[in-house]
Amino acid sequence: MKKLWPVLFLLLAACKQKEYNADLLVKNALVYTVDSTFSTANAFVVSHGKILAVGNIDTLEKQYIAREVIDAGGKAVYPGFIDAHAHFYEYGLGLQDVKLVGTKSWNAVLDSVSSYATHKTDGWIIGNGWDQNIWANKAFPNKAKLDSLFPVRPVILSRVDGHAAIANQAALNIAGIKPGQKIIGGEIETINGKLTGILVDNAVGIVTRKIPAPTEQITQTALLDAQRNCFAVGLTTVDDCGLPYTMVNTIAALQHKGDLKMRMYVMLADQQENYDYLFKRGAYKTPGLNVRAFKVYADGALGSRGACLLHPYADQKNWSGFLLSSKAHFEEVAKKIAAHGFQMCTHAIGDSANRVMLKIYAENLKGKNDKRWRIEHAQIVSPEDVKLFGDNNIIPSVQPTHATSDMVWAVKRLGADRLKSGYAYKNLMKQNGWIPLGTDFPVENINPMYTFYAATERKDLKGSPEGGFQMENALSRTEALRGMTVWAAKANFEEHEKGSIEVGKYADFVILDQDIMKVKGSDLPNVKVLKTYINGAKVYEKK
Repeated sequence: MKKLWPVLFLLLAACKQKEYNADLLVKNALVYTVDSTFSTANAFVVSHGKILAVGNIDTLEKQYIAREVIDAGGKAVYPGFIDAHAHFYEYGLGLQDVKLVGTKSWNAVLDSVSSYATHKTDGWIIGNGWDQNIWANKAFPNKAKLDSLFPVRPVILSRVDGHAAIANQAALNIAGIKPGQKIIGGEIETINGKLTGILVDNAVGIVTRKIPAPTEQITQTALLDAQRNCFAVGLTTVDDCGLPYTMVNTIAALQHKGDLKMRMYVMLADQQENYDYLFKRGAYKTPGLNVRAFKVYADGALGSRGACLLHPYADQKNWSGFLLSSKAHFEEVAKKIAAHGFQMCTHAIGDSANRVMLKIYAENLKGKNDKRWRIEHAQIVSPEDVKLFGDNNIIPSVQPTHATSDMVWAVKRLGADRLKSGYAYKNLMKQNGWIPLGTDFPVENINPMYTFYAATERKDLKGSPEGGFQMENALSRTEALRGMTVWAAKANFEEHEKGSIEVGKYADFVILDQDIMKVKGSDLPNVKVLKTYINGAKVYEKK
């Protein structure tokens, strides 16, 4: 027996060395790797927050013993979803304010505001999400009833697209706005010599700049509330478009503490202090935060008639919208961003705005390149301008739910012929062979399943129109999934670290209750996230 002890000791030591050579094993899964061949597997292994191996469970179980094993029960597993265009912090702040999305009338808006005011009894009343296009009366509202309800307390309520708002007289007084006042790149609506309270694009900022800045506590709460909701729909990275540089340290500090686990790609706003900050310090890159881009606004939104069109609006014959800054400003900005080697991302909705920015981009990019400058939205692009995307490797960054939200009324703004060149995602994708997808939340819902559904089925949540909206520009399911994962990562220069379940990449993944590659199209909006993981650690589980 004494002779057997050394042998047993060696066997135990060998077993001990073999134990726990991985942190996590996911098995019994249908794993969509979203790699270059769109391969599938039934298992993968995670170590130190990254994918260690992907393949067949029989092989992996022989090679690895993990501290934790997840039996996916045959469910489909995908790379963590990436929203390539969102307003994460703004969405979080909105969760603290009056929620007006889906209100069916101006009176319903007023009821919501009044109810909110009963439990938040002082300070500014801020709301967001109303949309006159879904009301029976589709005209912009007037502030008269708002003034009667709140004669002293300032109120500002943003339209769903964030490009228009209505303010009461108390707020207008604080901002010093007068009837007939003009502003470049915006509109202060005055009818019969009286302010209606409606502010469009740059005019909105005159009022919002007077609102006291959120406290540090509110800022942190906003970010963490946004994170909670985003994890629940499977998002593991968001592109936050247009933040001030002061938010970089706030986000980084919360991530360092481990409170903010959401990965973020931040575009700084088009303001001189932001250029000074990033040009001086250089790109900011950690595993959770990437700051190397600037967000510029060329024009407004189609719904508020702020989009800059080549020809007048079909429903307002003397109006073509406007650019939010001079062409000279955009030329100057593009030149200095190019000189410092950063990424330029420009909001452009109308065909005129897209043409202006595409030509300015082309002048700076000078043909084929890998600078990945982006046009955000690219909603209405003249057919003759589309080739500028491919000729200069300009990336169209689009939001499929915009098409299905806008389609009912967009034809009134544009007319049937011009609408045909709008929301042309398939055609835009062909220019470079790939396209990143996002939502623009809180303008649209945060749910990536709605993005996938809108991109592939081209229908709204009611299933309309029956045959799909302009189906020639629908994406395939494979293209849509790439657009929400690896192509979105590529738009951020991050395709080598995330966006697919491949060896060496971050172990960011989601488990869904149905397989979105196979489920019936009409069922896609109802697909739920069961679990969300970042770095191989669970950050959400469906109750």
